[in-house]
Amino acid sequence: MSKKIQHMRNALRERPELYLFMLLIVLVALGNGFSDAVYGNYYKEVYNVTAQQRAFIEFPRELPGVLCSVIIAALAMLGDYRLSIIAQILALFGLTVMGLSTPPYALMLVFLFINSLGMHLFFPLQDSIGMSLAEPDKLGRRVGQYASIRTACAFVSGIIIFITFRTGVFTFKSNIRPVFLVGSAFFLLAMLVAILLLKVVDKDSVRQPRQRIKLLFKKEYKYYYVLTALSGVQKQLAYVYGSWVVIELLLKGTDVMSMLTIVASFVGILFYRQLGKWLDRFGVKRLMTFSALMFITIYMLYGFVVWAVVEHLIPGDRWKVMLVYLMFILDRMSMQTAIVNSIYLKSIALVPADVTPALSAGVSLDHVMSIIAAQVCGLIWVYAGPQYVFFFAAVFSLGNLYVARKVRIEQPSVASAQTEQN
Repeated sequence: MSKKIQHMRNALRERPELYLFMLLIVLVALGNGFSDAVYGNYYKEVYNVTAQQRAFIEFPRELPGVLCSVIIAALAMLGDYRLSIIAQILALFGLTVMGLSTPPYALMLVFLFINSLGMHLFFPLQDSIGMSLAEPDKLGRRVGQYASIRTACAFVSGIIIFITFRTGVFTFKSNIRPVFLVGSAFFLLAMLVAILLLKVVDKDSVRQPRQRIKLLFKKEYKYYYVLTALSGVQKQLAYVYGSWVVIELLLKGTDVMSMLTIVASFVGILFYRQLGKWLDRFGVKRLMTFSALMFITIYMLYGFVVWAVVEHLIPGDRWKVMLVYLMFILDRMSMQTAIVNSIYLKSIALVPADVTPALSAGVSLDHVMSIIAAQVCGLIWVYAGPQYVFFFAAVFSLGNLYVARKVRIEQPSVASAQTEQN
């Protein structure tokens, strides 16, 4: 035991910037866990929003995802470390205002946008900083550690939220939202750690400006762009309308939503590990077909379950609730297959330098489609019925199956040879 403690002390002395960054990840993940994870219930319990209003909220919430590449490029001279401090300040300010007051609905959207902008700014920065701090021979290991830390923090915050809302310690019924203030405290600590990290890290790294992010659109990557557009639609179903079924149709509170998220995350981790093995065994093309069939099947089943709930065709509340919970978890699990998209892009890239700007273009396209899909699905929910939102997603997911049939993925040796020639 003493040897392990001594080893940790030596590691802290040798690489303090690495462990400060890990602490930064912990604090940001906990801040998001006490804010973003409970927003759905906040909208319903505080503002009693309709399905159409819930759809509109996705515009200010997702718009930062479209703008962050432009903002980071415009402020590139500041470097990643200073930008990460700005990101925490924005997230802290927006969340603190929502925690200390109940602003009018329109003004709340402004502060939500500010908070979301901070979160979205940090997403690409944490990848860039994390990889720059990782040892060259431990890059994969470090990236895995960062992901594990975020997942562990999601579990911890989810359990705390479940207990505190179930026992009444946290509530949305008071004028002050303690859950948001806890999240704000974590963002405040994250800001302080980011400042400390800026002082500790190598000065040359701090002064080095971030490379400008370019968006790359090439016809050779057209199917990748289609997949990212479809992913933007499917993301809305998994994280907005799937949650809205539980909140609006089943009238469940924050404690239930947090517990569902915990279960879905746990199942997702197990599925994610298996997915990696399947990728190595069956290849990208077969996994793309599997992903497409999974989306279509789950959304069709989800639509029929929601239809049965709306029409009161399921006897007893217990079966109704259990079926919706099952579909919620399966839907979240299906989103894990999105990793196939980036792996597909890497396998078809004409040159390695195309990957990052093409991924950036895909992220922006994903968020644009996510905003559009939120508005369309909101109209469908109100004027046609909640079940048709999921039927719409099932039809839309036929695009995944079309792409899976059309793509041709070359063998690694061939692709490498072509890359060298280019």
